[in-house]
Amino acid sequence: MKEPVRVALFVTCLVDLFRPSVAFAAVKLLEAAGCTVAVPRSQTCCGQPAYNSGDRAHAKAIARQVIAAFAGFDYVVAPSGSCAGMIKVHYPALFADEPAMLADAKLLAGKTHELVAFLADVIGFEGAGARVPCVATYHDACSGLRELGVKEQPRALLRRVQGLALKEMATPEVCCGFGGTFCVKYPEISDRMVSDKAADIEATGADLLLAGDLGCLLNMAGKLQRRGSAVGVRHVAEILAGMTDEPAIGHPKAR
Repeated sequence: MKEPVRVALFVTCLVDLFRPSVAFAAVKLLEAAGCTVAVPRSQTCCGQPAYNSGDRAHAKAIARQVIAAFAGFDYVVAPSGSCAGMIKVHYPALFADEPAMLADAKLLAGKTHELVAFLADVIGFEGAGARVPCVATYHDACSGLRELGVKEQPRALLRRVQGLALKEMATPEVCCGFGGTFCVKYPEISDRMVSDKAADIEATGADLLLAGDLGCLLNMAGKLQRRGSAVGVRHVAEILAGMTDEPAIGHPKAR
């Protein structure tokens, strides 16, 4: 009998603190795809905020901890293109001057994947039989799209969700203005960007906005709520898993 694939879930800070339902949805999808899933309790942040701010010393310290926490698994999967991109693309660059750690960083990078890309490209998952009647539009978050090539995978799986119709934005690949610390450093520019994105979302006539990064979703949900929009906001994993009992992101009753 073929041994099940051992997957470690990198939960991410934002999912842990703001939207745990995304992690539960990820586990449901991975198990439906035939994986055994572990969630290492010693995991922390991926170190991206420090890295993006130029604090390489703290980013390295965090990366060492992550590398140790996720050793020994077949794959590491994150419901976030930005966190997966940090591990897969930037960890090896962090340790370019430390040969021993560089080898460990490359080993982890090689087995790390964004959730939906892992399901579609690595496992060949064909859906969990979810039924979510709605019209949805999908935002391509920058890190997943540009660092990891996540584009068609979520759309292919969403086409398998019963009752869901996908309506594309005019500019699905344009940044929402979140960008981690970018929205803090340049709030006026960020607000203009998310305002343009919200208008594009509303122009589709969709009931639901989906994406694969919670930071982007929180940013867009906040702007849509302030505009009085009726568009709901959810992580793509929640829809693929058919887990819609939790209030939409930005809803007053959401966690």
